[in-house]
Amino acid sequence: MSDTQPPQVRLARPHEHDEVAALSLRAYELEYEISEEYRASILAVGERAAEHEVWVAVDAATGTLLGSVATPRPGRTISPLAQPGELDFRLLAVDPSARGRGVGALLTRHVIELARRRGLDRVVMNSGPQMVGAHALYEKLGFTRLLDREREIVDGGRTFRLLAFTIDVDAAAEGGRDELGIAS
Repeated sequence: MSDTQPPQVRLARPHEHDEVAALSLRAYELEYEISEEYRASILAVGERAAEHEVWVAVDAATGTLLGSVATPRPGRTISPLAQPGELDFRLLAVDPSARGRGVGALLTRHVIELARRRGLDRVVMNSGPQMVGAHALYEKLGFTRLLDREREIVDGGRTFRLLAFTIDVDAAAEGGRDELGIAS
């Protein structure tokens, strides 16, 4: 990331889909054992972008992709988790080379701001139990567990509890700015 220009968040361009897929796979495989089914889902960026919105964080000076996240188009959902008045997101990924530089927080705050602009009340998302680094980020940003929407899933022959997290858009707006000066 450039010291003088903060990263920009924008929709991924079609010619970047393979790069977003590779970045996301690097991010997930670095710390997690993922099933072939989940791997295929991570790599399906073009299909996801045709149906939903795939956002990228881009180094403003170099154009390097730093991370990505997927959200539904207005009026839709991307997962069975979301209910009316909520925006859900999936597959938040930060390239391992960009970790520790606020990219995950930037993309998550972008999702919250997107929900606010769409007039929605909450942001919700699922996360695997092994993704403790992501859980720490969500907690720091003010997300709380949504226990009544957690469920058991089977993936790659393993059964585990898919965790659910939420944040009220109004509560997030009261958070001000973080240490990077990124508005919540």
